[in-house]
Amino acid sequence: MDISDPPARYSGRVAFPCWCVALVILCASVMRGQELEPRAYSVSPVGVNFVVLAFARASGDLSFDPALPVEDASATLHNVVMAYGRAIDFFGRTANVTVVVPYTWGTLEGVVNGVFQQGRRSGLGDSAFRFAMNLYGAPAMNMEKFREYRQKTTIGTSVTVIVPTGQYADNRYVNIGSNRWAVKPEVGFSRRVNRWYFDLYLGIWVFGTNTDFNGSVRKQDPLGSTQVHVSYNITRRMWAAFDANFYTGGRTTTNGGAEADLQRNSRVGGTLAIPVTKHQSVKFNYSTGARTNIGASFQTIGVAYQYAWGGGV
Repeated sequence: MDISDPPARYSGRVAFPCWCVALVILCASVMRGQELEPRAYSVSPVGVNFVVLAFARASGDLSFDPALPVEDASATLHNVVMAYGRAIDFFGRTANVTVVVPYTWGTLEGVVNGVFQQGRRSGLGDSAFRFAMNLYGAPAMNMEKFREYRQKTTIGTSVTVIVPTGQYADNRYVNIGSNRWAVKPEVGFSRRVNRWYFDLYLGIWVFGTNTDFNGSVRKQDPLGSTQVHVSYNITRRMWAAFDANFYTGGRTTTNGGAEADLQRNSRVGGTLAIPVTKHQSVKFNYSTGARTNIGASFQTIGVAYQYAWGGGV
């Protein structure tokens, strides 16, 4: 039995939470705050493992501090993500731990001081570690109890840590890696009504200091994020979601001087998850910038493959 395939009499009540890591990182230096992760706090039986292989392509315009001599900037980025996760029992509550490693390549171009310039980047991105647990509505369960579980309202929390393992050169202003740590605590609320799922996440990114930013010290204010998802179970194992987010903050300072790059951005998109076999599923997603004042106004299309085993699957 596929754990994302509940018995018919409980059709659609639980979704396996692998998709929350499929595109956690698209490009560490550009895309922080743009996550759209439906069903990130759904539950699984203890002992289940999953691996995810995801690919995404993002392209669009880049908006910088108006004081910088950069015009008509754009980028096309490709990202491959490998992720592993496991569902665990954490003091009687359902929880999961996940590690994500991305590889990014792409091109950037724009007019700098009146001269057209183009650059290419390719290398490992910053790794991510995530711990998530349900605080209300989902105790730790083995497969037998999981089969009897009916989700109503759940409340979860998570902590994501970004480790500066990505490719970084101190003489470049745009890098794949960020050369700093970042942490995002988050709380998630989920409500199931028949075949409908309603999700709300509230989180905040807190950034470390980049002490070698082209010979300068660069700091960034916290970046608050909100996600809203409405999803519907089409069949027992197939579901579709509408996704939206809003993130604000993230103003940077370089050597103590504040930049005019306060972000107030939002994205919208959609997600479709399709079963393949008992242990395998595929997810497709698309998103676009709804409002961007500073940062990346990208159109992103992605596909992710998951394989799950253990825990009675």
